[in-house]
Amino acid sequence: MASSKMHPDSDDELELASLASLDSQDAPDAPLAQPKWLQPTPSPSFTTTVVSSLRRRLWLSLLLLTTISYLVFHRPALPAYTGPHGVGTADIELALDSPLNMSDIQLGSGAQVFSLKTVLFTLYYPAAPGAVSSLPQHEWLSRPISLRARGYARFAHVDFAPIRYLFTFALWAFAGAVRIPAAVDVPLVPLDKEAQEASARNARLPVVVFSHGMASSRTDYSALFGELASRGIVVAALEHRDGSCPGTVIKRANHPDYPVVHFAEADLQTPDGKPIDTPTMKRTQLAFREAEMWQAVRTLRNLDAGLGAAIAANNTRNQGSLAFDQFKNRLDFDRLIMAGHSYGATGALQALDPDSPYSRSSASAPIPSSISPSSPIKPAGGLILDPGKESGPLNPHAAAPLLVIHSNTWSRTHTLFYGRPHFSTVRDLVLDVLHRIPDHAAWFLTSIGTAHPTVTDAPFLAPLLLRWTTGASLDAHEALRQYVYVADDFVTYLTNKTMAGLLHQKVTHRDYGVWVSKERQAEFPEKWKKLWEVHVSPESDA
Repeated sequence: MASSKMHPDSDDELELASLASLDSQDAPDAPLAQPKWLQPTPSPSFTTTVVSSLRRRLWLSLLLLTTISYLVFHRPALPAYTGPHGVGTADIELALDSPLNMSDIQLGSGAQVFSLKTVLFTLYYPAAPGAVSSLPQHEWLSRPISLRARGYARFAHVDFAPIRYLFTFALWAFAGAVRIPAAVDVPLVPLDKEAQEASARNARLPVVVFSHGMASSRTDYSALFGELASRGIVVAALEHRDGSCPGTVIKRANHPDYPVVHFAEADLQTPDGKPIDTPTMKRTQLAFREAEMWQAVRTLRNLDAGLGAAIAANNTRNQGSLAFDQFKNRLDFDRLIMAGHSYGATGALQALDPDSPYSRSSASAPIPSSISPSSPIKPAGGLILDPGKESGPLNPHAAAPLLVIHSNTWSRTHTLFYGRPHFSTVRDLVLDVLHRIPDHAAWFLTSIGTAHPTVTDAPFLAPLLLRWTTGASLDAHEALRQYVYVADDFVTYLTNKTMAGLLHQKVTHRDYGVWVSKERQAEFPEKWKKLWEVHVSPESDA
């Protein structure tokens, strides 16, 4: 592929309006809500500085005490998967034929930060029955821990050596031993003979490409991904190199490892030394993420085309030699779902745009001398979880069925979004998709008793802390089950156009917390009354 340069600064190209009202120093799209003391104020007074310092020390003390208490009383672990299949996993990092230069924005040192050189994702897939790996399970906390700790320190605006050491120790003590309970590089679930004879589609597996939120990484949603894989869904969990991940390492053959730690617009400048504003930062990050998502699709298409051995040979994460060959003719791109959480949900909506400039490049081959399918591909649907409130405007041009799920706190908290309530903006976007696309299929739901981090692994690793800081009341295991059930019903719809489970229900609440009628409240199944609100559904006239 020839070296190319794309310009995400064009509003027309990215379907983005002005972002002038945003302030990326606040990170509301991060899985954990920021304490107010983390939000910087201009020109702080002496009193403000002292109070902020005391609060910061109190917060850090609580962090340390929490870590010690977990070491003494609790060994955090991720849950086993409950679907009919075992779960396999493999990391994939492949270099592009040549870097894709998304922008000339650079660090103060002059290093370019939006040059896409490799794409990294973790593959979760249904494994062959009884498959056992000779490799150790993946560590939940990617190494080096100190890199991730520094990223968190930067998010917290306390990037000082003593704080970094404290964060590193706390992360190591709390989660250093946590492993993801999936078997590494084991065979894919074999073809079911009866299913294969019944339909060629039954031999293929639906695909989800997932974009993480701010201050997150590819491992932070492993429980969700594993549950989906245990139900026969292949998930590609991206790790973005756009500055939103606390810390990530780029690995390229014949190059030294290159660490990328979180950066914000305050760290960046144009080549002539001018500062970067928030709108430019958001546009560039979202374009970079979208390109990464489509490069992941590109790799998956090559797996399906029978290039597994070549991909394994070029994989700088040194995995896939056993599993990748078995993906030939097994992935169903007619059931390709673009998905994401928070900032990642905003990015997934962009990837659903039929005019995405990056989807066209997904037909190119990421490995030398390989031949990849040349036919264009369009996502079959979008799984949108807590779309960002300060990630930039939400793309209104999605051209595929949508399932949008808000956590309870995301719907309950009133947030102005470009002059309108965020909830109303999301509802109207979903209604527009429902009425505009040929399938007339779009849903907007709220999961009751949940919070923004509920879909991450955090509730399993620190349940008491999460309940205390977020107010989530629903048991973490039950919350995960509910999300997975609805996502599985969405895949069923994409498979045979059958609306099942909650997706077969009419609207219960057009506005959060307000039943549309007493009659609807009476007829809504009891098993869902304390778990879900339905705001948009094809089953209603709304």
